[in-house]
Amino acid sequence: MSRPHDGQRTLFPFGNPFRSILPKGSNLSPKLWGLLTSFEEVLASSMKSLKPEDISDVLSLSWMGHAIECLSEAHTNIKTLITDLQFPVSDWDEKWMDIYLDSSVKLLDICIALSSELSRLDQGHLSLQYVLHVLDFSNNSPSSEQLKRAHASLHDWMKQIDSRSPRLQNCSTILQSLAASLSLTKVKNSAKGKVLLRALYGVKVMTILICSFLMAALSGSSRLLMELHVTENVLWSEAFKDLQAAISEEARRHFSSGKVTAVKELEEIETYVKRLRVLTCYVGCKEEAVRQSNGISHDAEVKVMEIDTNHEEQNLLECVSGMSGSAERLGHGLDDLSKQVGDFFQIVLTGRDALLCNLRVCDASNMDENR
Repeated sequence: MSRPHDGQRTLFPFGNPFRSILPKGSNLSPKLWGLLTSFEEVLASSMKSLKPEDISDVLSLSWMGHAIECLSEAHTNIKTLITDLQFPVSDWDEKWMDIYLDSSVKLLDICIALSSELSRLDQGHLSLQYVLHVLDFSNNSPSSEQLKRAHASLHDWMKQIDSRSPRLQNCSTILQSLAASLSLTKVKNSAKGKVLLRALYGVKVMTILICSFLMAALSGSSRLLMELHVTENVLWSEAFKDLQAAISEEARRHFSSGKVTAVKELEEIETYVKRLRVLTCYVGCKEEAVRQSNGISHDAEVKVMEIDTNHEEQNLLECVSGMSGSAERLGHGLDDLSKQVGDFFQIVLTGRDALLCNLRVCDASNMDENR
């Protein structure tokens, strides 16, 4: 199950596009500086928590679920910051308000693409459950017909996993557009506005990094993996660069092998599936040969065949048992990640809806004043 390498990562050397909105402490009131510092310290802590001791864990579904959970917390913290700043929508700069709304739509599209891919993987998980049901040893050993059905289902699973999701592939343009929006520099001369935009900048680069990594890992396409160059003048810059370097290196190591997916749970399942495909074919053919020989001849050759078949059936039983545990871990991982993606979708959607609702209220108030 291999594909050719897709080439180098997409680079976005933005440098410091937010130079004009990154306020120094002397330009802010103690209250605003405290709010900004607190927000960035929490963001930095969240990024640090995403770097596990064993860096290979970033390719597990459990880590991906944790990463999306961190994004949900970061986007929720933005809402809290807006409230703490007492910064009404009427004071938002119109240009970056439009970019916020456009970015939220793109994030919703990314969530839909991720959910679609997870649903596809979940369908494959159902196929594995069917195989485990067919190869149930609790009563009797599987018949040659059951082994054939299991073999066919395993073949279908391999074909499905070997394919790439067009939805994820199409997200490359979306990610590039999100990254390009980081170059916004003009805002109203408002201290609150600058604090909010600096906070949004941090959340956006974290979001782009995590989403691009998840889509690259799930699709096996290195072109979806991005590298962002962020400003040094933020409290989370070191944590971000450290996290980005670690996960990019681990992903690059996997992609260099040409594998379609870099997800740990899927690789573990694939090992069992390949072995089971061989065993179901071998044991099925041997059983059929022994069955046809019964009642006709019981010479030494047939007895050897029966011994070999019994040995391979034991191997088959052990392999089925191992795949059962791996399939259970895969199912739990897919369920948890799907839930986290769904929760993130709702957070982005409600934030967007709240802004649109406030805009309508502001427009209505302005109309009343003009009457």
